[in-house]
Amino acid sequence: EEAIAIAGGVIGGILLFILIGITAYLLWKKFCCLISYEKLTSSVKTAKANTIFQDQSTSEIQQISTRSRSVPFIIPPTLHGQDWINLTNEEHVQEDSDPYMIPQSGSRSSFHSLAGAYVVGTINPELYKFPEDKSETDFPEGNIGRLWFSIEYEQESERLLVSLIKVRKLQPPADSCSPFVKIYLLPDERSYLQSKTKRKTLNPQFDENFVFQVSSKVLLQRTLKFLVYHVDKQKKHHLLGQVIFPLKNETLTDNNKLVIWRDLEKENLEPPSEYGDIQFSLSYNDYLGRLTVVVLRARGLKLQEESHAVNVYVKVSLMNHNKLIKSKKTAAVLGSPNPVYNETFSFKADQTELDTASLSLSVLQCTKGEKTHLLGRVVVGPFMYTRGKELEHWNEMISKPKELVKRWHALC
Repeated sequence: EEAIAIAGGVIGGILLFILIGITAYLLWKKFCCLISYEKLTSSVKTAKANTIFQDQSTSEIQQISTRSRSVPFIIPPTLHGQDWINLTNEEHVQEDSDPYMIPQSGSRSSFHSLAGAYVVGTINPELYKFPEDKSETDFPEGNIGRLWFSIEYEQESERLLVSLIKVRKLQPPADSCSPFVKIYLLPDERSYLQSKTKRKTLNPQFDENFVFQVSSKVLLQRTLKFLVYHVDKQKKHHLLGQVIFPLKNETLTDNNKLVIWRDLEKENLEPPSEYGDIQFSLSYNDYLGRLTVVVLRARGLKLQEESHAVNVYVKVSLMNHNKLIKSKKTAAVLGSPNPVYNETFSFKADQTELDTASLSLSVLQCTKGEKTHLLGRVVVGPFMYTRGKELEHWNEMISKPKELVKRWHALC
């Protein structure tokens, strides 16, 4: 009986110990579930708060976008573990450790994040538009028209292809205008190609192609000349303007089509002087102490010999008290009484020297194996050396620093 009582007590103790263990395990499991439920509840509250926060931020961004057409530019949340402090009451609080997360300065509202991202600036869509072609809208004061054309040269066939595209903003002598264009390849002024006449328009669209046969050896010595005419009711032709385009400054190769536009210039309708005329521009930069001369063209030259082998060039000399300082020459143009140069020369000249300095432009002709002949000369400078138009040109250059002053002068 004692043995049975001892065995029963041992078994009862074991069962009691097991029961206590099971009860403790269940209580621990229930406690863990309560803790996880509380964490889930807090995260749900946080999610709700973030949703409200996001809605408010979104509404604010929409309000900003209604005030400006700019597109909000945001940086996504960083993964570097940086802590951002809520910004309220116009405060700007941020840790300085991350240089890539700098909020936008200036006036801000209470909320500055959108779903964890921070607005740092705006993109202006206007900056990403293609640049507009202002060649048809930007016309300077006094403009008499603008001409568009293209050129291309075929090496094998030695053909110069010229496309006459259009003319805009013509200034005719009458209300109506019926324009057409003559195209020359100088120095040959006896032959030309002519476009069709466009009726009653100040902005004719031509889209016509023309071909000149010219050797590649002399191509860069040629000059295109466009003359724009108006035909009145009596079938008379009135010159509205011209474009002179030397080919020497262009790179003409196969499959290289150049589209170019130029403003029309008025032709000098006065008859050339006895020895011809020369056109050039003067400019003086007082800051750099630089005198610039642009030799444009000459006309009506009295050549000593009518031959295509004749070379005509211009020599530009800077003088001071009749002492030669420096001379420069243009490229020679073959056999033309109306050569086109368009060459620029610069000379060093201190502002204090302008009262004693002068420029001499001499037009010279030379042939192979013969001496050089002087066809004419013009001198521009201060009152010490010149009078009339030459003095006016010099004074206008000084009174308009850094501007090109263009004029025709008679050779003597």
